[in-house]
This record gives sequence, C-alpha cells and structure tokens, in this order.
Amino acid sequence: MTIITRRSVLVAGTAVSAAALMPRWAMASAPVRLTSVKFGSVSWVIETMRAEGIDKKHDLDLKVVEVANNPAAPVALLSGAADVIVSDWTWALRQRARGDDLKFAPYSSALGSVMVPKDSPVKSLADLEGKKIGVAGTGIDKSWILLRAYARKTLGKDITAFAEPVFGAAPLVTEEFRNGRLDAVLNFWTYAARLSAEGARELLTMADVIKGMDVSPTPALVGFIWSEKEVRDKSVPVDRLLAAVADTNSVLASSDSAWQRLRPLIKPASDAELIAIRDYYRSGITGSWGAADTAAAEKLTNLLIELGDTELVGDGTHFDQNLFHT
Repeated sequence: MTIITRRSVLVAGTAVSAAALMPRWAMASAPVRLTSVKFGSVSWVIETMRAEGIDKKHDLDLKVVEVANNPAAPVALLSGAADVIVSDWTWALRQRARGDDLKFAPYSSALGSVMVPKDSPVKSLADLEGKKIGVAGTGIDKSWILLRAYARKTLGKDITAFAEPVFGAAPLVTEEFRNGRLDAVLNFWTYAARLSAEGARELLTMADVIKGMDVSPTPALVGFIWSEKEVRDKSVPVDRLLAAVADTNSVLASSDSAWQRLRPLIKPASDAELIAIRDYYRSGITGSWGAADTAAAEKLTNLLIELGDTELVGDGTHFDQNLFHT
C-alpha cells in the first residue's frame, strides 16, 4: 500500500510548480524531421532560419532529411523516414482517398511557367502547334497535367494533339532550350526565374493556367504535409515548424542581405538571376489557408476529375476539406 503523507504531497506539488515555471528552452521537445532537396528552396528557408536564430526562438529541434529529388519526399513520409515533407496537396488528397490521414499547410504559391525565347514568334499556346515543348519532370507532373487540362478547356484539344512534349530533368530541358533545340519549355519556377534573367519570355504562368480554368484565388499547390496520427503519437511539434517558417519568410520577404547570404546555395550566374529568383520566391509567399483557398481547391479538384485527369487526382479521389490545416 502506498502511504500518502503531507510531505509527499508538498514534494509533488513543488515538482509540478517547478515544471510549470520552467522556461520553454529548458523543456525537452520532440524533433521535427523535415525533408529537403539540396540547394532547393526549402534549404534556403532552413539556412535563413538557423542563421537568424528563428529555430531557437521557437524551441524547434529541426532535423533535416535530405532527399535526392522532389518525388523522393513522399516515399520518405510514407516509409516513416520523415515527419514532414514539402509536396503537392493533389498527391496528399489522393493518399487521403486511400485511407492515409494526411494534413496540408501551404508553403508556396510560386509555380512554374511556359518559357519561350525572347524573339520567338510564339505568342499563345495555340502557336505551339507543330513545335517541341520541353517539360521538366515526367508525364504526371502537376504543371504538365494542368497545362493539358487548360488546353482542353480553352482550345478544345489536348496539347499533346498539336505539340510534341519532350520530358526530362529540369537542368536537362533547360540546357536543351538554351541551345535552341526546344521551341518552349515548361519548367519549375526556379528555372523559369533563371531563364527570365537571361532574357527568355514568359508565355504562360501556371497561375494564368489556373485562373484560365476559372479557379480563383489561386490556391497554393505546394505545402507541408504530415500524418495526423504519427505527429500526435510522437508529439511532433508541427505548429512550431509552421510558426518558424512564417517568421523566416518575413525575413526573406524584406531583407535583401538575407538573399546575399544564400548565394552559395542558389549559385546564381549573375546579380540579375539572384534578383529574379528572389522576386519569384517572394511572390509565392503565402499566409494561412482559409475558406476561400479551400473553395478554390475544391473547384480545381472537381474540374480535374471532370476533365478526366486521373494521373493527377487518381481514380476514386474525392475532395476532402479535412486535408487542409487551417
């Protein structure tokens, strides 16, 4: 039998009071394992966060899980190698339809663009008839599928019916475009920014594509994704990560010196290229996810299902507003 004495109660009470008064930095917190592609934009956030001491401010124990490329991040999450990844909500929505309890919080609304040479006669998507368009990624990349859906909606036919897509890694199709072997290129926003600094012309942004499908506002497609159950069971402080990222983005939105510090990671070919990347990034900084974003995401999802884009949303996928962290 355990005998409870007045002294044991006092000792226990003192211990509880001490824990309550203990500063946040002295209390142990679970780490957050976040995936990052080396030299990608998430690595810029991490570098700035650490340089500014923002991780310490939020008592964030951030562990970086480096992945070779963007498609490797979902594998890391589903295998348990990472707690949080940065990926598309279209993928997360498909996984929820399969039973995974994923959540999404916005990271960036910066999207890729269709670029053409500055002196190209191509003025619209229809002008690409009979021409070659490089596509960064594969045939199931979200930007390519959205562009195909946009062509069907606005031109009445799939872009594959009148132009020849050439798929490849972003650096490869970028070089092919620079060397004049492609008439246009659909590339990730970082490469589009670099090409624009070199004089290439933006024919169509993916934001234009989404607006052209009558979806407004343009919802951030890329964000932080995690499993509700895993985060809850392991007490992973995702809220601290999101707060730290928001503070870091405030620095990147206002401090040009912070971008100079990122030169070794970004490796710009010129000052103009660094400025273009900085401005593209800043244009994609998002706030918290709201009701208007959910409504826009639902409309976009239903439109893609209606247009038959099973590659992007998947067979049996339905919209689930519970995916979005608000």
